[in-house]
Amino acid sequence: MKIFDVRNIPDQELEKRIREEEENLIHLKFQKATSQLESPIRVRLVRRDIARMKTVLRERLLKKATAEAASTHGAKE
Repeated sequence: MKIFDVRNIPDQELEKRIREEEENLIHLKFQKATSQLESPIRVRLVRRDIARMKTVLRERLLKKATAEAASTHGAKE
């Protein structure tokens, strides 16, 4: 999944996909431990996708917090 694809996903859907991918990662790790994993690269790709999604979600939260702080700071002056 590319970063521009992730940026187009709404917050709630993004949180849902993160949970799904984390569950998928658990299953992949289990398959790896039992030597049933066909593509070890898949574990790395899923981890990176999760990191991308969490990064975008964190950026959005920080942007909201910054906007709120700026609006409250501007109101005090």
